[in-house]
Amino acid sequence: MSRFRPPMSHLSQMGRMSQMSRQSEIGQFETGRQSKIGLLSRPTGRTRRVLAATVTLAVACTTLTGCFDESSPHDAVRDFLVGWQSGDYDLAAARTDGDLATVRKALAGVKLELDAASFRFRIKSIGLDGDASRADFRAEVDLGENNPLWVYDGALPLHLVDGVWKVRWSPSVLHPQLKEGQRFAVDLRPTPRQPVVDKAGDQLQSPQFLYVAGVVPAQLGAQAEQVVEQFSEITRFPQDRLLSRIMSSPPGRFVPLAHFGRTRYQSIADKLKAIPQITVDTQPQPFAAKEPKDLVGKVSALTPETEQKLGGPQRAGDSVGQSGLQKAYQDKLTGSTQTRVVILDQGGTEVALLKEWSGRKNQSVKTTIDSAIQGAAERAVADTETSALVAVDKTTGEIRAVATRGLHQEKDALAGKFPAGTTFSIVAADALVKAGVSTKLKLSCPAERTVGGARFVEAGQVAGQAGGSSPTFKDNFAKGCVTALASLARRVDAAGLARSAKLFGIGQPWRLPLKSFSGSMPALSSDADKARAIAGQNVQVSPLSMALIAGAVGSGTWRPPVLVTDPKTLGTTADTVAAPQLQPVPIDPKVRTALTAMMKAGTAGTPAQGGRGQVYGVAAPAGDEGSRQRWFVGWQGDVAIAVLARNYDPAAVAGAFFMGLHDGV
Repeated sequence: MSRFRPPMSHLSQMGRMSQMSRQSEIGQFETGRQSKIGLLSRPTGRTRRVLAATVTLAVACTTLTGCFDESSPHDAVRDFLVGWQSGDYDLAAARTDGDLATVRKALAGVKLELDAASFRFRIKSIGLDGDASRADFRAEVDLGENNPLWVYDGALPLHLVDGVWKVRWSPSVLHPQLKEGQRFAVDLRPTPRQPVVDKAGDQLQSPQFLYVAGVVPAQLGAQAEQVVEQFSEITRFPQDRLLSRIMSSPPGRFVPLAHFGRTRYQSIADKLKAIPQITVDTQPQPFAAKEPKDLVGKVSALTPETEQKLGGPQRAGDSVGQSGLQKAYQDKLTGSTQTRVVILDQGGTEVALLKEWSGRKNQSVKTTIDSAIQGAAERAVADTETSALVAVDKTTGEIRAVATRGLHQEKDALAGKFPAGTTFSIVAADALVKAGVSTKLKLSCPAERTVGGARFVEAGQVAGQAGGSSPTFKDNFAKGCVTALASLARRVDAAGLARSAKLFGIGQPWRLPLKSFSGSMPALSSDADKARAIAGQNVQVSPLSMALIAGAVGSGTWRPPVLVTDPKTLGTTADTVAAPQLQPVPIDPKVRTALTAMMKAGTAGTPAQGGRGQVYGVAAPAGDEGSRQRWFVGWQGDVAIAVLARNYDPAAVAGAFFMGLHDGV
C-alpha cells in the first residue's frame, strides 16, 4: 500500500505537478472556466460575498518525480470539485461512476436547496490504497443574504473503472450525513422589529398592520415557477430571488415573499387574490410613531427599491427605518435572522440539523423621552403656528421632550441654526462677571447705540429711569436691552468670551444619534464683533443648545445632551460618526449665583411665571430688533427648556408648559 498526504491548500492555488504537459492542461482549463463562471453571478443588488470561482488542485508529492504518470485520483477530484463549484455539472458528473443525469440533477439541486451564492473547496488530503482512493475536502458554502458561511468537511471515495479513476457516487459525496431520498433545506426565522421606547420603557410607536404575502412550497407542486413569475410581475421583486427562497425552504413551512403597507397592499390586493396559491396574512408591527414623531422616525415595509440596496427580499424584520432613530438604529432594532441548515426526508420532515446560527440579537432602543413631559410640551405649543420647545433634565442633560409646530423636531429643534439674540447674554455674563463686571453696574438703555462702528437699536425703547435710578446690568439683562448689553463689549476680551462659549458647549462636538447643532460663534477681532456676540447677533444656536445652557445655570454644571441610554453605542448612519464624549463642565459658583438672580428677574411679571413655583429665565428676540422670532430660555425644578416662537410670546409657551407639568393635564 502506498499513501500520501499533501499539505492543505485552497483549490485556487496551483500546485506542482510532475509533468509540464499536465500544468498546461490545467492552465487551459482555468481560462475557459473563468468566463463561464462570470455568467453565474447573482443580479446586482443582492449582497453577496465575492468569492473566486476559478479552482485548481494543489497536490504536493513526496518527490518531484511523477506521482501519477497515468490517470490519477487527482484528475477526478479536480474535475469533480471544479465542476461542482463553477456550476459545470456535466464536467463533475463525468468524473463519477453514477448516472450522469442523476448526478447533474443532484448537484444543481444542492445549489437551489441551500440558495447558495457560491461554493468553495479546499483539499485536506488524498490517500491512495491500491485500486481505491479517498479525498478529504473542506467545503465553504456562502448562504448569502448576509448569512454566515457554512463550513463542513466531506470525503470523496474513488475507485478505478476501466483504468480511469472515478468518484464513487452516492448522496454522501455531497455531505456525509445525506442519504438517498433526502435533501437540504435552509430554515430562516426572522425576529420581529423591536420598538423605540421612552425612559419608562413604554413604546413610542402604535401597532401598524403589515400585509404579508407568501406561499407554502409543498402546495405549489409544478406551478412554483409560474406562481413566482406572476407574483414578481405584480410586486417587482426579482423573480430568481423569490424562487430561490421557495426552493430552499422546508416545503411545509409558510414562506413570506413580501411585506406591504396598507396603501401598497390595497393597490395590488385584487391581483394577488387572483393567484390562489398566494396567502396574505396580517402582522402587527411597531411602526406608527408617537410624539416626538420626527425623532422616533418612520418605518416602511421592504420595497423592491430598498431590497436592491439591502440585499434580498427577506431580511430580518422585513422593515426599513427611513428616518430618525428608526434609521439610526436599523441594525439594532432588526437584528439578524436565525438560520438553520437541515436535512429533510421525502415527506419534508426534518431528520438532521447540520448547522445553526442564532443571529445577532435585536433589541429595543431606550430613549430619555419622558412621555408626560412630552405631552405637556405638545399642549404648550398647540396654539402656535411656528414654534419649537426642547426640554432637558438640568442634572443629566437627558432630553425629556421635543415639540414643534411648523418646524421639524430633528432638523430645527435639535439641529436648527438660529440667531441667539440677547439670550446669549447668559453666556456673555459668564465672561463679564469673571472680568470683574458687577451685576449692579449702572447701564443706560438708549434707543440706539454704536459700539466700534456697529449700530444697535432697542425697538420702542426710550432711555429712562428704573425705580428712580439708572437701570443696572441685571435689569438690562432681565429685559434684554440690546443697546445696554452691547455697551459692555469693551469690558471683556475676545478670549474671555470664547472661553465662556466653549464652557457652555457652544461649538463642541457632542455625540447624538441624530443630527444636532451645538452652536457657533465666529472669531472676535474687534469691539464691534464682541458687541454683536453679547447681543447674540453673530452667534448661532439651536433650541437644544439653549436648553442645555439654561440647564447649566440651573444645576451649576453644563452637560452634553443624551437622547438614547440603551444601546450604549451610537447608530449606524453616516450622521452618527463617533466623537469623544464630552465631560460635564462646572460653572463658577460666583457666576452661577449672579446668573440665577438675573434669570429670576428675567421672568418677573411675564407669562412664564404664571405657574406654581419659581421659574428662572430670560426672553429676547432671535436676531435683530426686527425679528419676528423670539426666545425664552429658562428652567423650573429639574426641567430646563428653550422655546423659539414666531409671532407668538415664547414666555407664554413656557408658562403653559410648566403649568402643564404641575397639573398633569
